Amino acid sequence: MAENFSFYNSLTRSVEPFVPLVPGKVSMYTCGPTVYHYAHIGNIRTYIMQDVLVKALEYAGYDVKRVMNITDVGHLSSDADTGEDKMLTGAKREHKTVMEIARFYTDAFFKDFQAVGNKMPDVTEPATACIPEFIHMIEVLLEKGFAYKAGGNIYFDTSKLTDYYVFSSAIEKEQLEVGVRDDVEEDTNKKNKTDFVLWFTKSKFEDQALKWDSPWGVGYPGWHIECSCISMKHLGDRLDIHCGGVDNMFPHHTNEIAQSESYLGHKWCNYWFHSNHLNDRAGKMSKSKGAVLTVSLLQEKGYDPLVYRFFCLQSHYRKPLEFSFDVLDSNVQVFNKLIKRVAELKNDGAVDENVKAEFEGKFRDAVSNDLNTSMAITVLYDALKADTNDATKLALVESFDRVLSLDLIGHARALSEGTDVDPELARYVEEQIAKRAEAKKARDFATADAIRDELLKKGVEIKDTREGVKWQII
Repeated sequence: MAENFSFYNSLTRSVEPFVPLVPGKVSMYTCGPTVYHYAHIGNIRTYIMQDVLVKALEYAGYDVKRVMNITDVGHLSSDADTGEDKMLTGAKREHKTVMEIARFYTDAFFKDFQAVGNKMPDVTEPATACIPEFIHMIEVLLEKGFAYKAGGNIYFDTSKLTDYYVFSSAIEKEQLEVGVRDDVEEDTNKKNKTDFVLWFTKSKFEDQALKWDSPWGVGYPGWHIECSCISMKHLGDRLDIHCGGVDNMFPHHTNEIAQSESYLGHKWCNYWFHSNHLNDRAGKMSKSKGAVLTVSLLQEKGYDPLVYRFFCLQSHYRKPLEFSFDVLDSNVQVFNKLIKRVAELKNDGAVDENVKAEFEGKFRDAVSNDLNTSMAITVLYDALKADTNDATKLALVESFDRVLSLDLIGHARALSEGTDVDPELARYVEEQIAKRAEAKKARDFATADAIRDELLKKGVEIKDTREGVKWQII
């Protein structure tokens, strides 16, 4: 068991040693997707880094149980309880029922989630499966005086807390308070601007698709209540690690802590792990901007999803990361060279256990030091250059890939056997070769050359031969 595993705890705003509640075991909760639309690659970056955290903890010797919710009701278009339920928005957009939307986008999410090498959580639970738990927690909060009824809805009373803005510095608290005061869609039922909805009744939306009986009338839960209840249902009333994106810190995670600790009467979660945004050159990636860039779309464009994971691993999870296709193309070439280097290794005898242990220690130190994935990849390259036999190097590649999850051995084997590294890439290349042939037939040599150059950026070299166009990964 690694005693020096540490990462940045958003609650204390410092990197600190990880000490689980139960020695050797980790309880981890992850905020899952709101399944009204596709998850863009910025969302997926967050889940990649959470997956690395799980696997790094396992590499260090911990037994991790991870729970993830699926938000299929209650998340309004504004995180501050205003606007329309996102699920209803999706249903109207596509002329489907809310549950049809939920099923479709849940499946789409996990397809992309797994395509980038993520391991499925041990438990996934949709919000709609836990209505009795939500109602029970709200009843207790009302009994304890932390909640009140107004306008038919049930609200959490933030004035009952000594410190509501738990993730924020004094300056940040002041800024957040101004933001709350300036909220353009004021809910006049609230006693305080920071209060949040625990349960909506029909007074909110007459056309809400999903609704349930409750002691306060027919209605549906607010967004924040689901994570508290689903976590407690599967992980108990004390939690080691809660994960999410930095945009979840306020108000979502702030509200989770408020209601959970008021309900329990003690501290709920010891460590909070937040990943930073993925930006494009226009700013933070968002579904509201129009077209959603997904992992599946990257595949359709001929990119191996694990190249996107490789790209993410070379930056620190707490730093904003800028995405562009030029940068992704350069990562393709670097990734292909790495695969080629692994493919050249021969299983040439016995593993040198001393060398293996030395490099595994360096790798463990890297991922145990605030998840330093770029240093972990450096250790991988150092191992490939080390003065040891290929069998040891192969063993180290396999060992490190338990965390990196780049399928290095599988890709190398496919390359050695002459098989396609990725079926999506093969389909894309053949399509581009056909377009190039049409361009050459039309004597549009500029387009033909551009297609060749674009394939080269993706690590694919094409050659015109008497037998036709041949291509290979370089």
